Amino acid sequence: MVKKAFTSVVFCQECNNMLYPKPNEQEKVLMFVCRNCHFEEVASNNCVYVNNIKHETDELTQIVPDVISDPSLPRTEEHACPKCKRKEAVFFQSKSLSEGMRLYYVCCNEECLNKWTE
Repeated sequence: MVKKAFTSVVFCQECNNMLYPKPNEQEKVLMFVCRNCHFEEVASNNCVYVNNIKHETDELTQIVPDVISDPSLPRTEEHACPKCKRKEAVFFQSKSLSEGMRLYYVCCNEECLNKWTE
């Protein structure tokens, strides 16, 4: 059985208004915040939006550099960028029909933004 990823609307415990996602830059966690009463809670799931891509992501050209600012993607310091040697990179997994599961990396150095796979 395949479990589908989905997001749902979250409501404020205090005033029942809708909560909006907001990254907490200091703690590096995703928060849900009420715009009415400023109630905050840590998100139980890092998924805010599901984007089902219909094309294969086997080409590095399909990866947008904006992924480095996505707080829901995992980061690693174990795979240094082959171009600038910086140790921090965002990574995600993609399934290619021809090669199976594959890891893609994007360098977190904003001046580099190199994309590679291993």
